[in-house]
Amino acid sequence: MVEERNPLIRFVNSMYSLIDGPVTFFREKIVEPNQEKYPYYHQKFRRVAGIDECYTDDYVCKFEAQHQFLRDRSVDCEILSILRQRYEHCNTEDLNNRGEEKCEAIYEVYKDAAGAWFAKYGDLGPMPDVLFAFTKQQHRMIWERRHGPVGSGMKEDEFKVEDPDAPRKKP
Repeated sequence: MVEERNPLIRFVNSMYSLIDGPVTFFREKIVEPNQEKYPYYHQKFRRVAGIDECYTDDYVCKFEAQHQFLRDRSVDCEILSILRQRYEHCNTEDLNNRGEEKCEAIYEVYKDAAGAWFAKYGDLGPMPDVLFAFTKQQHRMIWERRHGPVGSGMKEDEFKVEDPDAPRKKP
C-alpha cells in the first residue's frame, strides 16, 4: 500500500480505522462464526391449524391460528410492497417511455395481487383478527354462490318463471 504524505488523508484514514476496526473485529470474530451454530436468519415456522380447525374452547389453537394469520399477513404485505416497488422502479427507470407497454405486465401482476390482498385482508381494520377474516371469507363465499363473483354484478334468478296471466306492475 502506498503511504500517504498528505496529513489530512492520513488523519481521515486513521479515524476510519478507529471506527471501523472494532466493528470489523466484532463481525469477523463473533457474528460470522456463530451464524452457523445459531440460525437466526430466515426462521421457518411450522404451519399450524387454521381457525376453522379449532374447537370453540381451544384457546391455544386460536392463539396459534391468530399468530399464523398475522405472519401470513405480514408476508403478503411485503410481497405487495415488493411488487409495488418493482412497478414504480419500472416507471421511473426510463422517463421517456412512461406509461407504455414496458411496465404493463408488472402492473397487471401488482393489480391482481392487490385485489387478492384486499379480498383477504381488506376492511379488517388496523388490528385484524383471524376470526373476523374467516367470517369475511365465509360471507364472500356465500355471496359468490348466490350472486356470482364479486364485482361482476348480480346474476339473474335462473329458476324464476313469470306467470303470463299475472297483472304487470307499472314501472
